Amino acid sequence: MSQAPTHSHASDSSGQPAGRPAGGPPRPEIPDLSEKGAAKGGEPQKLNERLFMQLLAFTGCDNSNALGDAMAAANIEGVVYENISDPRGVAILTHHKDPGFFIDTLRPLLHPEPFKSLTPQPQFTMMGRTYSLGYEPNLQDTLFDRPRRTALNPAWPWAVWYPLRRSGKFEQLTKDEQMAILREHGTIGMAFGAGDLAHDIRLDCRGLDVNDNDFVVGLLGKELFPLSAVVQSMRKTQQTSLYLTSLGPFWVGRAVWKSAM
Repeated sequence: MSQAPTHSHASDSSGQPAGRPAGGPPRPEIPDLSEKGAAKGGEPQKLNERLFMQLLAFTGCDNSNALGDAMAAANIEGVVYENISDPRGVAILTHHKDPGFFIDTLRPLLHPEPFKSLTPQPQFTMMGRTYSLGYEPNLQDTLFDRPRRTALNPAWPWAVWYPLRRSGKFEQLTKDEQMAILREHGTIGMAFGAGDLAHDIRLDCRGLDVNDNDFVVGLLGKELFPLSAVVQSMRKTQQTSLYLTSLGPFWVGRAVWKSAM
């Protein structure tokens, strides 16, 4: 009868366990930062890139159409909104998979007119990145195509943008408890989306937001009231009523210019 194989730790030439420097602690495992989706064709979906989106708000604008003309001339994909609560308020929404775009391309565009004479409103600045939860059937669509379609759809000119921050208690819940809470929240959003009443863009802004928020949400649609109604409906969910520490400020407006995809 043959003996069962014995198990031993791999060692390097110095006799130290593999992965552990001589005289030192084990080397830390390098994290996998790629976005992951559901298996497709038997293979896991992985993408090590995502879409960054930014909303910049201004006031003091007398000609919002000029902003769209400037963005079109610079071949920048995005949206120009007019603020419903400020007769001279505007905002621009831009996006790119390379965050360097916001410094190398967008920043120089904002120095001369028609942007130079505007007054920035940094309290409404929002920036985040698309993300996956691990079960998305089409990772490319989740991370890139759907957010762009939603933002740039000319049939959905109205927009409500806001940040939110979850409480630490949510992070202490088990994965199953978190998913049940998110499903309750998501069911409302899907119902509004199925009726073409409201469509959302969800961005992770942890480490990117000046006020330490966790997420940025954009609600878009053909009319304003359903966007307000979906926020009202979600106030009753466990996530909003029990596990949020802050919500807003809200920036509300209507698109005056959208680029083509």
